[in-house]
Amino acid sequence: MSNKPKFFGTDGIRGVAGSFPLDRAMVGKIGRALGRVLRATSGTPRVLLGQDTRESGEWISRTLATGLRAEGAEVTYAGVITTPGVAFLTRHHAFAAGVVVSASHNPYEDNGIKVLARTGMKFSEDAEVEIERALEQVDAGGVAIPEAPLEIKPGLLEDYLEFLASLVPSGKSFHGYRLVVDCAHGAASRAAPALFARLGIEARILHAEPTGRNINLQCGSLYPETMQATTQSLGADLGVAFDGDADRAIFATRPGRLVDGDHVLFGVAPFLAQRGLLKGGAVVGTLMTNLALELAFARHGLALKRTAVGDKYVLEEMLRSSINLGGEPSGHLIFADVSLAGDGFITLLHVLWLLSETGQSLDAVVSGYRPFPQIIRNVRVRAKKVLEGVPEIAQAIEECRGALGARGRVVVRYSGTEPLARVMVEAEDAATVEFHAAQIAGAIDAALGLR
Repeated sequence: MSNKPKFFGTDGIRGVAGSFPLDRAMVGKIGRALGRVLRATSGTPRVLLGQDTRESGEWISRTLATGLRAEGAEVTYAGVITTPGVAFLTRHHAFAAGVVVSASHNPYEDNGIKVLARTGMKFSEDAEVEIERALEQVDAGGVAIPEAPLEIKPGLLEDYLEFLASLVPSGKSFHGYRLVVDCAHGAASRAAPALFARLGIEARILHAEPTGRNINLQCGSLYPETMQATTQSLGADLGVAFDGDADRAIFATRPGRLVDGDHVLFGVAPFLAQRGLLKGGAVVGTLMTNLALELAFARHGLALKRTAVGDKYVLEEMLRSSINLGGEPSGHLIFADVSLAGDGFITLLHVLWLLSETGQSLDAVVSGYRPFPQIIRNVRVRAKKVLEGVPEIAQAIEECRGALGARGRVVVRYSGTEPLARVMVEAEDAATVEFHAAQIAGAIDAALGLR
């Protein structure tokens, strides 16, 4: 068997709910395989299970739980809860593992299975390979015990909210801030109103009426326009949009400027460094982090370390280099001193702390950041061949790199969760960016696109 997982991508096992590998038979086998792996080291493993609001979440959760119980695991069900909420509760209550049924920012037809270790981190690739090895040994005939309904254990969401509230610095209050909050009809729909009420924050809540089919539908962090417009029209202090499982946060300023993960790092990193709270003298970003942010950090004497795209790679580098801040433009940020999982609520609380300490508006905090024009083109492909091994694609990429030199970047990669090639071109001149992105995307489409 390969030393790389076959079914696990950068964010767990993901696909169309009801279709392989997320059909009922396979989901049951995944539950059993995970149960066997955990039982080998934990005796009778205790597993925490949570989900977002997709209509497929309930049957996938039930089927997973049935498979886990067939292998002797004890399953505690948290119901609808954020991914970082499961990460916290797994660590806080010493579960052997946490499992989240979610496809994050994807449309409702998709779903996924994320497995978290007892630390709250995602399972390592070695552990994922071990689960897949156990899959080969599981009886293909299905699980051995009848499926039973899941009952939500009370108090778990409250434990998570109490943890979040405890992150407000002693003597600080965010009472009086006026927010616009987009819950993406996802897992934040339960947590957000309760948290803001607890903190005395006035919040206009948007998109918090999940139907099972409206998660991320023209709302949330991928579609922040409604949040942005509402923030501006109400004159709110800031707006925030979460994705379906609330591990991402995208912001808007009072005048209506969108603020992504790079903007937040631009403001937060020097703020923490000035207070002696930034470890390692650096921030971890990815190949998609804007070059302008790297140059801005350099002016503050800070370095940017880049990794492959994906929060698991960001966290690995943070731990390897003893760095406590990292993240992606998508709004997935990790504050490692607080949590090893990206958490949209934790990001929001850090932004509010920065504003309250400096007395500045979010617009003022990010006013000095001017990202280079950047275009990302997605090309749906029929096969994921090595991109630079295809001559016409390699030529287009090399021509771009030669034209941009040191004042620009090109990153061409495959999505870890979808049959897409992603082309990112970034430089100081927007027309140059547009031209080269179109050239490379066209070459990929001609060679590998759906025909």
